[in-house]
Amino acid sequence: LYAEKHEQAAWVAYELTAEETLKAHERTNKFLEDPAIATGSASNEDYSRSGFDRGHLAPAADMGWSQQAMEESFFFSNMSPQRPQCNRGIWKKGEEQVRDWARQYGRLYVITGPVLRDGLPAIGPNQVSIPEFYFKVLFRPDSLHPQAIALLVPNEGSKEPIQSFAVNIDSVEKLTGLDFFPWLPDAQEKRLESAVCISCWEWKGNASGNFHSGKQFQESRSNLSPEADNDDFRCHGITKKGARCKRKVRQAGGYCYQHGG
Repeated sequence: LYAEKHEQAAWVAYELTAEETLKAHERTNKFLEDPAIATGSASNEDYSRSGFDRGHLAPAADMGWSQQAMEESFFFSNMSPQRPQCNRGIWKKGEEQVRDWARQYGRLYVITGPVLRDGLPAIGPNQVSIPEFYFKVLFRPDSLHPQAIALLVPNEGSKEPIQSFAVNIDSVEKLTGLDFFPWLPDAQEKRLESAVCISCWEWKGNASGNFHSGKQFQESRSNLSPEADNDDFRCHGITKKGARCKRKVRQAGGYCYQHGG
């Protein structure tokens, strides 16, 4: 959804599968004005000598499965003015984390955008707003026990781990005025959007399961059925065909010998 007032997307949304993380096409690095924006999108002139990166909202690295998707990810409608230390640092780590999750869990729904409001500073002749924060809202449609989480990242550098920026989805909805999962049953939507379950996700650099142990993990599993618990003791690796590995492992959230366990 394009926000004309801010000359960038209010949000971008897409499904990312394990198979789509396998790169078949290289980055084009050719930034283009979006011909679908009737009033004209931002342009190179807006970013030239501004000190800000042309920061992707939907990452080019998520679009390597399709030449067309890769090329269109460089439309200025998909760009936002990001400070270099954010775009090349903590934001990049967040993008890598999302691809790791797509490979581990097989499929994710990804919603990304800037936090837009009146009065933001701007760059260029088209007055492209400079957001203070960006969000990623993620939904993992597991058949037995779906999960959701949000990341809220400031437009600045950080050496903190990406899980430090995890927040509940309700808080992002309040900041943006967006309703992310209106199609879910009300009870499920409330559960997924009101809490932050760090232990429900594997985090980059913690594949050994540091966040999947102890009291916190047991509490996060307390409402699951026996079938869901057994499913979590399947290897979280992805086969060459893009399917979830069927081998059993000793530790919930772990990996078999072939996938690094």
